[in-house]
Amino acid sequence: MLARDLMSTGLLTFLPEMGLEAAARAMAERGVSGAPVVREDGLLVGIITEGDLIRRLSDAAAPKSGWFASLFSAAEKEAARFARVRGRTVQDAMTTDIASVDEDETAERIAHIMASRGVRRVPVLRDGVLVGVVSRADLLRALIIGEAGTAVARSDAEIRRALSAALREQPWFDRQLMFFDVADGAVRLHGFCRSEDIRRALRVLAEGVPGVKRVETDFAAPPPFLLGAR
Repeated sequence: MLARDLMSTGLLTFLPEMGLEAAARAMAERGVSGAPVVREDGLLVGIITEGDLIRRLSDAAAPKSGWFASLFSAAEKEAARFARVRGRTVQDAMTTDIASVDEDETAERIAHIMASRGVRRVPVLRDGVLVGVVSRADLLRALIIGEAGTAVARSDAEIRRALSAALREQPWFDRQLMFFDVADGAVRLHGFCRSEDIRRALRVLAEGVPGVKRVETDFAAPPPFLLGAR
């Protein structure tokens, strides 16, 4: 699925000049943990989140650096902290380092951005203008829809061919020690398997083949003479 299929619209947004107290109240009333910050023309300039507001309170309570410690701290960092703590508008506390995507970005790529950046939402832009936001909840809905859409009817022969092709692409599949059978849509993996990680990967791979109804694993540990021969 693409960002345009996942994103939420009709968003709560703030102008950079809006007061922080009003923004926090609006977020609480709408039950959202973050909102995009846009200019009058719709261009995205930042995101304000609960985390930003909490950091503001945390920084305000942190002890101030003495003159000696300040010699070893970057002036820009201290100035940014001062503005975040003392500022009264959204633009003073918002996050400006934003990972955004366009409408054609895939759900997988968006999920990677969220995981690598540690963010809960990703703005969707069209020519720099905000058109929606994909949240973690949106991705979960996509996962549910995707799982439901995999229930397709396929013959055992079709499943066997698809599974065989998928296994051949995996470097951890040993065709001399591992085998599978397919009957009425059920896959039975058997033979010898060296580790629980490989067993789990085989099960996950088989479960992902369209048409598979059930997967069973029946592996034994390889005997020493087989391990020594490899």
